[in-house]
Amino acid sequence: MRNAASITRRHWIAAGATAATFSIVPRHVLGGPGQKPPSEKLNIAGIGLHGMGAGDIHNCASENIVALCDVDQSVLDRLAKQYPKAKLHTDFRKMLESQKDIDAVMIATPDHLHAVATVMALKLGKHVHCQKPLTHSVYEARAVAKAAKEAKVATQMGNQGQAREEARVVCELIWSGAIGTVREVHGGSNRTPMISPRGIARPKETAPVPPHLNWDLWLGPAPERPYLDVYREGPFKGQLVYHPFCWRGWWDFGTGCLGDIGCHEFSVVFKALELGHPTKIEACSSNHPWGPEVADETAPLASITRWYFPAEQVGKATGGNRSAITLTWWDGGLKPPRPDELEADRKFAEGDWLMIVGDKGKIYGHRLIPESRMREIGKPPRVLPRSPGHYKEWIEACKGGPPAGSNFVDHAAHLAEVVLLGNIAIRTKETLYWDGPNMRFTNSDAANALLNPPYRKGWTLG
Repeated sequence: MRNAASITRRHWIAAGATAATFSIVPRHVLGGPGQKPPSEKLNIAGIGLHGMGAGDIHNCASENIVALCDVDQSVLDRLAKQYPKAKLHTDFRKMLESQKDIDAVMIATPDHLHAVATVMALKLGKHVHCQKPLTHSVYEARAVAKAAKEAKVATQMGNQGQAREEARVVCELIWSGAIGTVREVHGGSNRTPMISPRGIARPKETAPVPPHLNWDLWLGPAPERPYLDVYREGPFKGQLVYHPFCWRGWWDFGTGCLGDIGCHEFSVVFKALELGHPTKIEACSSNHPWGPEVADETAPLASITRWYFPAEQVGKATGGNRSAITLTWWDGGLKPPRPDELEADRKFAEGDWLMIVGDKGKIYGHRLIPESRMREIGKPPRVLPRSPGHYKEWIEACKGGPPAGSNFVDHAAHLAEVVLLGNIAIRTKETLYWDGPNMRFTNSDAANALLNPPYRKGWTLG
């Protein structure tokens, strides 16, 4: 995984050179299963179509949308009006087994179904786009990376910001020496708990499953529990409980605020600094005072999580060395001290945000601070190829182009793994020591038990 996580400047530049010649590569030299020449359209299937799933399909509607799969018939009926030629399915396993014309799948189910759908598609030779976080568990992240490497198909995780101009500029600023040696990175999010209630126990009330929803398929590999549509009482009265969007805060289905946004905010620093395995992870959260009825059910309202990365030799193409780095996550309104360099009239650490601290300066968002420093330095020398767009780079990769920027093997699986290690530190309330190559914590059986939670009977990975 360490080698898979490293992306050197030479690799990025080579990818850009490949992209430049992509449109004239003849069909007979395109390797790998399921690849088509650039002139032909992909046959794409969507799995999980509410919210981001519908958006993902829309962003690839220039191709052939041949299949739609969702456990909620009302969602299927709505999307079928937009894509009348697509075949409709409620079970992605049956869809993948029976519909042979599918070249690629886009997965936007709740987190707990990501890996099961992804690995099955990969083993059938399908190209895969899967929303973030790539998986629900650390073990699944390793399994997906392995399956993707063996399948040799095009993959992409749905952290769309990795394809933006700003992500390239941040890398180039760091590599140019504009902020000196980086030793700290801070990032965070202040997602409201109303998006998905957190820091609460499981509701005791239940409700009948509506006829349009297959609740058993929605649960998938997660432990069985009764269905509930909305809260009837308490502070969340009238709010959805699980489906269609409020699953993120429940550990059985989602990965909390950190899992939701961490793969967005930290992607660029994993590329720029070539972060491998952390050796230590620690966390504190608003769940710390609560017993298992809360802490084992939902993610916290607020948390601080820190990963410690040792000094390493990185960028072997350039012979660089990277200092030891701490990576810190803040959510629920918690934030680090306001940097002195930031102008007094500017807001700090609100919404989703990132700050990179060097011994000669700081980057906040994608710009040096203060703004006068950014004007003084200007844009750094351009050394990275620019992306044609998050979805387009995946489509081009499916047709024989260079690997997409958040492909599972080189970037996404390792990024997701490290983010999910943070959730284990939150849940165990321990300082954890991580043996990355052997995928185990050296000091906690409780933490090791969370690396690969068991699946419900009838569900397997692969």
